[in-house]
Amino acid sequence: MERTQLFDLMGELKLYGMKAAFDEIMATAIKRQHEPQRIVGDLLNAEINEKQARSIKYQLTIAKLPLAKDLDDFQFEGTPINQTLVNDLAGGGFIAQQRNVVLVGGTGTGKTHMAIAIARSCIRSAARGRFYNVVDLVNRLETETRNGRQGRIAEHLTRMDFIVLDELGYLPFAQSGGQLLFHLVSRLYERTSIVVTTNLAFGEWPSVFGDAKMTTALLDRLTHHCDIVETGNDSWRFKSRDDDHATRARLVSAIPASSDETSATVKTRRSKGSKLDADTGSNLQAD
Repeated sequence: MERTQLFDLMGELKLYGMKAAFDEIMATAIKRQHEPQRIVGDLLNAEINEKQARSIKYQLTIAKLPLAKDLDDFQFEGTPINQTLVNDLAGGGFIAQQRNVVLVGGTGTGKTHMAIAIARSCIRSAARGRFYNVVDLVNRLETETRNGRQGRIAEHLTRMDFIVLDELGYLPFAQSGGQLLFHLVSRLYERTSIVVTTNLAFGEWPSVFGDAKMTTALLDRLTHHCDIVETGNDSWRFKSRDDDHATRARLVSAIPASSDETSATVKTRRSKGSKLDADTGSNLQAD
């Protein structure tokens, strides 16, 4: 059978991984005189790998992660963060044990960055997840209720392995919204793992939900099986910016200002530095 005919058949059967790897596998097989069984096995493995890669790409898309962040990009040095625990969470073991995760700390300390990185790592290991800003989720729950479709979101999320609830406490929401979020967490209890990022200590959560008893019940469910990651209160955004300013100041002060030309060079570098500040802000660790 001709190569083109084989490719047509692979296309009809949607064996895209096998088709993409065919030429390379056949060339290697001829060179190394592989047995037919080995060739078929290599083609099948290529198809499996391609399907897995496609599945991961699809799951990353439906997870609605706002940014592409990984733990390799995170600076743990100089923070109170338990790096060993975070790396363990990225392995996805907490999902298998139906545990939750709470990342708590000040603004700019990397909570969202780590939550996204953990989510991406888990999805690469075949887990299914969904990312929400807490206020956006509450708005969706309220809209769902007004439209007489209450429970649809919860039903969908119970089929997920985990969800991320980002920025709890940053913006207030109505008590009715807090009740809907409480019912959602109760529905997901010991079924879908929940990853929460918040700038509030647990004692401050009633200020968000507006009902101390309900908040206590919610915390009881959320923290029953839970890993807590404390990120501290020192913003890495400000620290990185201060370090950048200090480095630039040292460079400028080291340049001799003995001529008009040198002075002009310093001004040019300062001008470029101000633009760098703006560019750097977009690349710092996500909250």
